[in-house]
Amino acid sequence: MSGEPGPDAAHPREEVEVKLPARNLGALRESLRDQGATLLAPMHEEVNDLYDFLPSPAEDASRSLAASGRTVRLRTAAGRSIVTYKGKARFQNGVKIREEREVEVSDGGEAHGILEGLGLTRRFRYEKRREEWSLEGCAVALDQTPIGDFVEVEGDPAAIRKVFVRLGLDFGEAIPYSYAELYQRRRKEESSLPPDMVWRR
Repeated sequence: MSGEPGPDAAHPREEVEVKLPARNLGALRESLRDQGATLLAPMHEEVNDLYDFLPSPAEDASRSLAASGRTVRLRTAAGRSIVTYKGKARFQNGVKIREEREVEVSDGGEAHGILEGLGLTRRFRYEKRREEWSLEGCAVALDQTPIGDFVEVEGDPAAIRKVFVRLGLDFGEAIPYSYAELYQRRRKEESSLPPDMVWRR
């Protein structure tokens, strides 16, 4: 082994996406069908765990991933487990861009153990139901969450704008927040909500 970083390390993948509230997922689904979109995955459950370093009061709080805008996530969905790293986000013309690296793992429980062994602690869980489509080379996700419905469009910025036009979406309604951030904002308004964004059982 040369010890040299591979091309993926030198040129990290970037996630380019726009998220906005969805008033009617059924109508969006019909619009996707009418526009000839391809269904990639029917509605399915997702469990997402976010991990972070939780320093003691004597330690530097800047060690926190969240404080620096970074994320480590373990997602379980449709029998698959995926570990994802996301870098700090930046915004260009309403589009959210951030470094993203992910790898599928064979055992989510073992992945959890590895993350904890590295000093990370699960700090937040959010659940959602997601349906995935492809249109104009973009991934279009229809999400049902405990705090409402959303649509996410991920792909090349020019292609994202084409999808917005074809689906009648409004860039002016785009929101810059992750689901974790959205939930924490909602909890400030509704203190009775549980610490995690999970379905009431």
